[in-house]
Amino acid sequence: MSGNGEDMDVTEARIGVFVCHCGTNIAGYLDCEALMEYAATLPNVVYAKNNLYTCSESGIGEIQKAISDHRLTRVVVSSCSPRTHMPLFKSACAEAGLNPYLFEMANIRDQCSWVHMQERDAAQAKAKDLIRMAVAKAVLLTPQKDIEASLVKKAMVLGGGMAGLSSASALADMGVEVFLVEREAELGGLLRRINRVGPSGEKASDIVADMVRQVRDKPNIKLLLETELAGVGGVVGNYEVVLKTKSGEEIKQTVGSIVVATGAVPLNAEGLCGYDGKRVITQIELEEQLRDRKFEAKNVVMIQCVGARSAERKYCSRICCLSAVKNSIYIKELDPSAHVHVLYRDIQMYGTENEKLLWDSRGKGVRYDIYDASRPPVVKDGAVELYQPLTGMTVEIPFDLVVLSTPLVAPADSQTIANYMRIPVDGNNFFLEAHAKLRPLDFATDGIYLAGTARYPATVPEAQAQGLGAASRANTILSKDKLTFSALVSQVTDRCDGCGFCVDLCPYKALSLVEYEKDGQIRKKNRSDSILCKGCGVCAATCPKGGVVVLGFTRKQLEAQVDAALESLQ
Repeated sequence: MSGNGEDMDVTEARIGVFVCHCGTNIAGYLDCEALMEYAATLPNVVYAKNNLYTCSESGIGEIQKAISDHRLTRVVVSSCSPRTHMPLFKSACAEAGLNPYLFEMANIRDQCSWVHMQERDAAQAKAKDLIRMAVAKAVLLTPQKDIEASLVKKAMVLGGGMAGLSSASALADMGVEVFLVEREAELGGLLRRINRVGPSGEKASDIVADMVRQVRDKPNIKLLLETELAGVGGVVGNYEVVLKTKSGEEIKQTVGSIVVATGAVPLNAEGLCGYDGKRVITQIELEEQLRDRKFEAKNVVMIQCVGARSAERKYCSRICCLSAVKNSIYIKELDPSAHVHVLYRDIQMYGTENEKLLWDSRGKGVRYDIYDASRPPVVKDGAVELYQPLTGMTVEIPFDLVVLSTPLVAPADSQTIANYMRIPVDGNNFFLEAHAKLRPLDFATDGIYLAGTARYPATVPEAQAQGLGAASRANTILSKDKLTFSALVSQVTDRCDGCGFCVDLCPYKALSLVEYEKDGQIRKKNRSDSILCKGCGVCAATCPKGGVVVLGFTRKQLEAQVDAALESLQ
């Protein structure tokens, strides 16, 4: 598009305002009747109504009826969060024949009633301000058309552990062609090193074998073992993936969606608590001894939170306590005369089944002692020195074997994968989801999803469930005939002079500079990719010349809101 993004014709605005009670969420703290009466006095408002629940079937019906009966050309809903409810209201407007981009919301729940419960008069005044601002902006809204794009109905699952196997199998069952990419020579991930799975006690090898069989039996899953990601380009629906095999062969594929299930790895315990790999080992090494029937110790001391909840790694690894308790029980079942002593800071056994496992272990004679993080256990020759904070005494616990419960950490190539896909990682290099509550399996980048311990340490059932969830999320894209995107994205205007200030700041890499010829000279101008752009507004806020704007948030629209907000001060 061209133009300055501002000079657009605005048809006569006939605005309908709907004030939602949201049960008592809003009406319990604000006078919704008074807000409705106030809205009716605002310029260009021809209809105002309050509803108990505007998002209900009856509330949606009232909006659609008002659009028809009162010839509304704009709709404003004063209710809750646009993040959760705006799509519903916009679709309701579209069904009634009104362009969905002629809709605006005022969030008087999150921004008024919830945060100002004890300041009702001020909250009421603020709600009026928000409604007045929404109406002022609505006058300047212009019709837009959704952006459409084609897609390739194929998926790539990166990682062949429990989450990846679960996701690939589910996608294949949905009829999707899947490329399952695993860097190792075998499928199964970390679970191949495990003896039994808690709290069920199932043999991990049986679970892996069953999942691998399911995947191998599906003709629409193509396995790519000993293969790593080498690059990702394109956009949602058409991701251009470059893979590299162990032999150096380069494979290129175009897929519509990607599931990241690259897992995690146990922390290297070198230098921690006298670790030597023989008498002092890690929990994962104990699993391998139990799995291979090479376990012989009679006096076992397990130390929890080794290398976790520290200055280097502040997080709790979640599954270490479950692993220690599960293995303690298995040791006692192998040899009831064996002594197992677990030294812990806190016990993380969430869920009723896990809690029962803890109590079962106590019943079998497993002993638990708490330790102070400021005075952790000290591994000496043949004994562990423990300061007991409850008694103030220091005791020595003899051992044949010390087992360190170390955390899972992100693989070394997490940051490289994140750079390829333009997806974020947290401070510990685990991948970071778009929103912990609203989009726990999504990335901010459309079409890329997350499952298993690639996000955070998870149990086997959790990894499997997340794999299924990520497959379902991926199929919301792959099941469509075409993709549609919001039109509220950045638009380069005639004022752009190609300075490039906004290009480096765009978090979605949606902007780029292109060369063109004018008056016999090679010049540069910005170009916006409407699929990659999410309308965040960083570019528009950066440009000092108005060379790029975000549709739906143009300068005139924002100025109208600011002027409306300042009216209460005049």
